[in-house]
Amino acid sequence: MATSILVMPGDQISADMLPDSNTSKTLTLGPGLRHLPPSTITASRAGELCTDGRKNALWVESTGGRYIPSTGDLVIATVHHSSVDTYHCAITSHTPFALLGQLSFEGATRKTRPILAPGHLVYARVSKADKWSDVEVECFNANTGKSEGLGPLKDGMLFEVSLGIARRLMMGGVKGGVVILDEFGEKIRFEVAVGRNGKVWVNAATIKETIAIGKALQETDSKALGIEDQKKLVRKVLKGT
Repeated sequence: MATSILVMPGDQISADMLPDSNTSKTLTLGPGLRHLPPSTITASRAGELCTDGRKNALWVESTGGRYIPSTGDLVIATVHHSSVDTYHCAITSHTPFALLGQLSFEGATRKTRPILAPGHLVYARVSKADKWSDVEVECFNANTGKSEGLGPLKDGMLFEVSLGIARRLMMGGVKGGVVILDEFGEKIRFEVAVGRNGKVWVNAATIKETIAIGKALQETDSKALGIEDQKKLVRKVLKGT
């Protein structure tokens, strides 16, 4: 599991803070870090410096709890309105709308493109994020043309979680220290999408099951439950559904 230490804006990241990895993969810098040639790395915001040796990556997890879009992030966005060729989508309540091209879906043409109304949800990848222009997202892999699980999210419910647990969920199971979805998955069939922007979409067979999963996830988040307590919570919830 990733390790972390506290850094402040302007702090220089020393060699002993880098991932302890023997991999040949190129070092990847995530949100909150800035590379100053030739080899200096500094923090651009306050938070936890998180490292992942397996991926040879490091990033800053903001202590403020506000999501800042970064290229490559998977997010759940809400369509706010549309223009001629673009959907304007909300990623968070405090950032400008992200732009989603109406043809940025697998196999989309002007005749086959999804018709999305205000309030519709999409699972998307941030394709462009810089301080000079609007954030852009897409619902397919531009290299393969395939959706790879991205696209409109139909039915289900959306739940808010912290950025920290969203990141841990995306790391997967025991590695991220959050197994509650895996535990539910052994007993209940449901779909789930996790956004790096602190949003989780759940769609189970019934509304009751959907709410139970989402609320249990939020309780795990708010109470910082460990793996064994998560398993106990799932057993308790399943008895009441």
